[in-house]
Amino acid sequence: MSASASAPPVVRDRSASYAPQRPAHAQVFELSAIERARMVKQGVPARAVQELSAAMGLPREQFMRAAGLARSTVERKIAARGMLSESESEKLVGISRLIGQVQAMVQASGETAQEFSAPRWFAAWIAQPVAALSGLCPQELLDTADSREALGNLLTQMQFGVYA
Repeated sequence: MSASASAPPVVRDRSASYAPQRPAHAQVFELSAIERARMVKQGVPARAVQELSAAMGLPREQFMRAAGLARSTVERKIAARGMLSESESEKLVGISRLIGQVQAMVQASGETAQEFSAPRWFAAWIAQPVAALSGLCPQELLDTADSREALGNLLTQMQFGVYA
């Protein structure tokens, strides 16, 4: 009798193949901090940089500069179909979370404009100086976790009319 004949059959969970590999920006905002941390530790596919910059309508180089990503390193990882490092993934997940926050704000307001694009609105917003940031453009604050947290707080204030 062979060993394979006595081995139990392998059962595969086919439902996992239908689940998205990485949540979209709107879903990232809804994840718990633990789920986002797990995503960061696993690494985000480098192609997500292309996808997010395209969704925002920004040239990839401009997006990477604002996010504090090393262009040559990320381009090499994209070409190799590789994964971003933990710190690179953290930046991308953090920016996706902010875009998801914008999407959630619009949905909570009851506005359902079909032509509204949270990534494109976010791209336009980060390029303009903001008085509450001492005249800085939000894109100058995308490269660190603390500054992205400050931008998230500012978006919340905007939502509730604390700062216009």
